[in-house]
Amino acid sequence: MRNQQAAGSRQPAVDKARPSVEIEIEELVLHGFAHADRYRIGAALERELARLFAERGLPGGLADGAECEAVDGCSFVRGPLATPVAIGGEVARAIYEGLGR
Repeated sequence: MRNQQAAGSRQPAVDKARPSVEIEIEELVLHGFAHADRYRIGAALERELARLFAERGLPGGLADGAECEAVDGCSFVRGPLATPVAIGGEVARAIYEGLGR
């Protein structure tokens, strides 16, 4: 059963059969990025993680209520045209994949 989506609302309908997920990012270490970009990178990371969970569901590593204490995101070389949004998305995808291991 799905909740009804309010007219004009941008929030998707919630499927009550889906498990609840709580993710707390205690520390996000980003070296070599402008200090001013930290909030944009963080916001993009949150949006992309939410999208991945909504579209793909729980990664295999979290099935059956398992917990994950830590995930090593990734290291990457950013291209000269990489935006904070692109960087946040790349980090989110690395975290999501890390949860599946």
